[in-house]
Amino acid sequence: MYYLLLSFHSLIRWFVLFSLLLSLYMGLNGLVSKRMFSPLVNTVRHWTATIAHIQLMIGITIYFQSPVVKYAVLDSGKAMINDGIFFRYLHISLMFIAVVFITIGSAKAKRMTTDAEKYRTMLRWFTAGLIVILLAIPWPFYEYVSRPLIRRF
Repeated sequence: MYYLLLSFHSLIRWFVLFSLLLSLYMGLNGLVSKRMFSPLVNTVRHWTATIAHIQLMIGITIYFQSPVVKYAVLDSGKAMINDGIFFRYLHISLMFIAVVFITIGSAKAKRMTTDAEKYRTMLRWFTAGLIVILLAIPWPFYEYVSRPLIRRF
Protein backbone atom coordinates (compact mmCIF):
# COMPACT_ATOMS: atom_id res chain seq x y z
CA MET A 1 0.00 0.00 0.00
CA TYR A 2 2.83 2.38 0.89
CA TYR A 3 4.53 2.07 -2.51
CA LEU A 4 1.24 2.46 -4.35
CA LEU A 5 0.52 5.69 -2.46
CA LEU A 6 4.07 6.86 -3.10
CA SER A 7 3.61 6.27 -6.83
CA PHE A 8 0.31 8.19 -6.83
CA HIS A 9 1.95 10.98 -4.86
CA SER A 10 4.69 11.17 -7.46
CA LEU A 11 2.13 11.23 -10.28
CA ILE A 12 -0.24 13.76 -8.73
CA ARG A 13 2.58 16.25 -8.15
CA TRP A 14 2.60 16.82 -11.90
CA PHE A 15 -1.12 17.63 -11.79
CA VAL A 16 -0.46 20.09 -8.96
CA LEU A 17 2.35 21.78 -10.87
CA PHE A 18 0.38 21.86 -14.13
CA SER A 19 -2.76 23.26 -12.50
CA LEU A 20 -0.73 25.91 -10.66
CA LEU A 21 1.03 26.95 -13.86
CA LEU A 22 -2.27 27.01 -15.73
CA SER A 23 -3.87 29.12 -12.99
CA LEU A 24 -0.94 31.53 -13.02
CA TYR A 25 -1.05 31.79 -16.81
CA MET A 26 -4.80 32.41 -16.81
CA GLY A 27 -4.45 34.91 -13.97
CA LEU A 28 -1.67 36.86 -15.63
CA ASN A 29 -3.40 36.78 -18.99
CA GLY A 30 -6.68 37.92 -17.46
CA LEU A 31 -5.07 40.70 -15.46
CA VAL A 32 -2.99 42.06 -18.36
CA SER A 33 -5.82 41.89 -20.90
CA LYS A 34 -8.42 43.08 -18.33
CA ARG A 35 -10.70 40.14 -18.95
CA MET A 36 -13.68 39.10 -16.92
CA PHE A 37 -13.02 36.49 -14.23
CA SER A 38 -14.85 33.81 -16.18
CA PRO A 39 -16.44 30.61 -14.86
CA LEU A 40 -13.59 28.68 -16.53
CA VAL A 41 -10.95 30.64 -14.58
CA ASN A 42 -12.98 30.16 -11.42
CA THR A 43 -13.16 26.40 -12.06
CA VAL A 44 -9.41 26.18 -12.66
CA ARG A 45 -8.82 28.16 -9.44
CA HIS A 46 -11.05 25.79 -7.51
CA TRP A 47 -9.54 22.61 -8.98
CA THR A 48 -6.01 23.82 -8.37
CA ALA A 49 -6.76 24.11 -4.65
CA THR A 50 -8.61 20.77 -4.65
CA ILE A 51 -5.76 18.90 -6.34
CA ALA A 52 -3.29 20.46 -3.89
CA HIS A 53 -5.44 19.25 -0.97
CA ILE A 54 -5.63 15.73 -2.38
CA GLN A 55 -1.86 15.70 -2.80
CA LEU A 56 -1.40 16.89 0.79
CA MET A 57 -3.71 14.18 2.17
CA ILE A 58 -1.82 11.47 0.27
CA GLY A 59 1.46 12.98 1.46
CA ILE A 60 0.35 12.97 5.10
CA THR A 61 -0.73 9.34 4.77
CA ILE A 62 2.67 8.46 3.31
CA TYR A 63 4.42 10.46 6.03
CA PHE A 64 3.07 8.25 8.81
CA GLN A 65 3.98 5.05 6.94
CA SER A 66 7.37 6.06 5.56
CA PRO A 67 10.41 4.05 6.62
CA VAL A 68 12.56 7.09 5.80
CA VAL A 69 10.67 9.22 8.34
CA LYS A 70 10.68 6.46 10.95
CA TYR A 71 14.42 5.94 10.48
CA ALA A 72 15.07 9.68 10.86
CA VAL A 73 14.30 9.42 14.57
CA LEU A 74 17.11 6.91 15.02
CA ASP A 75 19.64 8.61 12.73
CA SER A 76 19.23 12.30 13.44
CA GLY A 77 22.75 13.40 14.39
CA LYS A 78 24.99 12.35 11.49
CA ALA A 79 24.52 15.04 8.84
CA MET A 80 23.22 18.56 8.60
CA ILE A 81 20.61 17.38 6.11
CA ASN A 82 19.83 13.91 4.87
CA ASP A 83 16.82 11.93 3.61
CA GLY A 84 15.34 11.50 7.05
CA ILE A 85 15.67 15.11 8.14
CA PHE A 86 14.46 16.43 4.79
CA PHE A 87 11.31 14.29 4.68
CA ARG A 88 10.60 14.31 8.41
CA TYR A 89 10.77 18.09 8.83
CA LEU A 90 11.38 20.18 5.71
CA HIS A 91 9.31 18.51 2.99
CA ILE A 92 6.14 18.06 5.03
CA SER A 93 6.35 21.54 6.61
CA LEU A 94 7.01 23.38 3.37
CA MET A 95 4.35 21.48 1.45
CA PHE A 96 1.82 22.16 4.18
CA ILE A 97 2.69 25.88 4.02
CA ALA A 98 2.39 25.82 0.21
CA VAL A 99 -1.08 24.28 0.38
CA VAL A 100 -2.09 26.87 2.97
CA PHE A 101 -0.94 29.63 0.58
CA ILE A 102 -2.91 28.07 -2.29
CA THR A 103 -5.99 27.68 -0.10
CA ILE A 104 -5.83 31.28 1.12
CA GLY A 105 -5.36 32.52 -2.44
CA SER A 106 -8.28 30.49 -3.71
CA ALA A 107 -10.61 31.57 -0.90
CA LYS A 108 -9.63 35.25 -1.08
CA ALA A 109 -9.89 35.38 -4.87
CA LYS A 110 -13.36 33.89 -4.68
CA ARG A 111 -14.49 36.67 -2.33
CA MET A 112 -12.98 39.67 -4.12
CA THR A 113 -15.40 42.06 -5.78
CA THR A 114 -13.58 43.13 -8.96
CA ASP A 115 -12.07 40.90 -11.61
CA ALA A 116 -8.66 42.58 -11.34
CA GLU A 117 -8.60 41.97 -7.56
CA LYS A 118 -9.50 38.31 -8.13
CA TYR A 119 -6.69 37.85 -10.64
CA ARG A 120 -4.16 39.77 -8.53
CA THR A 121 -5.01 37.81 -5.38
CA MET A 122 -4.84 34.49 -7.19
CA LEU A 123 -1.50 35.43 -8.76
CA ARG A 124 0.10 36.50 -5.48
CA TRP A 125 -0.91 33.53 -3.36
CA PHE A 126 -0.51 30.86 -6.04
CA THR A 127 2.95 32.20 -6.93
CA ALA A 128 3.96 32.00 -3.27
CA GLY A 129 2.65 28.44 -3.11
CA LEU A 130 4.47 27.46 -6.30
CA ILE A 131 7.79 28.87 -5.05
CA VAL A 132 7.50 26.95 -1.78
CA ILE A 133 6.57 23.76 -3.66
CA LEU A 134 9.55 24.10 -5.99
CA LEU A 135 11.84 24.48 -2.97
CA ALA A 136 10.38 21.43 -1.21
CA ILE A 137 10.41 18.94 -4.09
CA PRO A 138 13.25 16.40 -3.74
CA TRP A 139 14.69 17.13 -7.19
CA PRO A 140 17.14 14.67 -8.79
CA PHE A 141 19.92 17.29 -8.63
CA TYR A 142 19.69 17.71 -4.83
CA GLU A 143 22.83 16.24 -3.33
CA TYR A 144 21.42 14.51 -0.24
CA VAL A 145 17.74 13.91 -1.00
CA SER A 146 17.45 13.25 -4.72
CA ARG A 147 14.46 11.31 -6.01
CA PRO A 148 13.49 10.39 -9.59
CA LEU A 149 11.15 12.70 -11.48
CA ILE A 150 8.82 9.79 -12.25
CA ARG A 151 8.41 6.92 -9.83
CA ARG A 152 7.23 3.62 -11.26
CA PHE A 153 4.77 1.19 -9.72
